[in-house]
Amino acid sequence: MKVLAICGAANKNRNTAAMLGSAFDGAMSAVGAAGEFVYLYDLNYKGCIGCHSCKLLDERKFARCAVRDGLTPVLEKAIAADVLLIGSPIYFSDITGETRSFLERYLFPGITYNKDHSPTYPTRTKVGWVFTMNAPGEFYKDFFNGLVTMTSRIIGDSEYVTAYQTQQFEDYSKYAATMFDVPMVKKRHIEQFPKDCEAAFNMGKRLAENVKQMINGTTNSTGSARSF
Repeated sequence: MKVLAICGAANKNRNTAAMLGSAFDGAMSAVGAAGEFVYLYDLNYKGCIGCHSCKLLDERKFARCAVRDGLTPVLEKAIAADVLLIGSPIYFSDITGETRSFLERYLFPGITYNKDHSPTYPTRTKVGWVFTMNAPGEFYKDFFNGLVTMTSRIIGDSEYVTAYQTQQFEDYSKYAATMFDVPMVKKRHIEQFPKDCEAAFNMGKRLAENVKQMINGTTNSTGSARSF
């Protein structure tokens, strides 16, 4: 089994990376699988260029992104993963640009323009999303549900956890940020954020355990399981 975590946050030491790290630890604790944690901001790549090569009826090109850059090996690992964990903060009511570019090049080759829009990747992957934001949690519920619905259809069963009204600064007085209830935010960071990380841990563990059960079921019934 393989677990891949994709971090779409620029800061490796803040909320999204910490929470995604908890989800990754949860998955790894469940099965002792091979795992990798990727920071998208470390890579040099672009979003989809609209070449439609991935739709060609050519076995060398079909369902694979034709662009070759820093994201190419990550896409191959994502396709091969049993559990995929994706984390992004919310900027301007959306995931980060790097996360969006990754999704364009990961999801678009995963479907056809045929009438049934059937998925193209050879196996299904369990997907766990991690979202962090300084806004109230209900602001983006429909957006989160939309992303989860999309990855569920193209990639595999998906779910998500969130952390909201998160702490962004140690000292808010140094920033133009008077809209925030700073005592409340700091209190939430101390009391709630550890619970959010625990929820992420449990999600990662649950997804990995589900895959493990599926693999064991395949092994018991056919004598072989998915291999890489």
